[in-house]
Amino acid sequence: MSHLQVVVSIDSLDGAERIGRALVEARLVACFQVLGPMRSIYRWKGEIEQADEWLCLAKTTTARFDEMRERLVVLHPYDNPEIIATPIVAGHGDYLDWISEQTRPLAQ
Repeated sequence: MSHLQVVVSIDSLDGAERIGRALVEARLVACFQVLGPMRSIYRWKGEIEQADEWLCLAKTTTARFDEMRERLVVLHPYDNPEIIATPIVAGHGDYLDWISEQTRPLAQ
């Protein structure tokens, strides 16, 4: 099974925690870490903007990514949220197994 680390930025700690909890509860991610605040400087609609944001790192599998991304877009307050997935090419085997187990849908 392939594993991913997904980067997401958001405008508030409360929003990050709300999204993280929802994704973990739905077993779409095994872990949702929140770092920040940080300062982002970016161009949006022709203007240079800056804002404090929180950076989130989510651990999931490629099998759960599409559903996680769809749910994240619905939950996220931005019109165009940053959602960038990077393959985890190597890691501690027990940790990667834990990601797989925690994102496995429960039998219904």
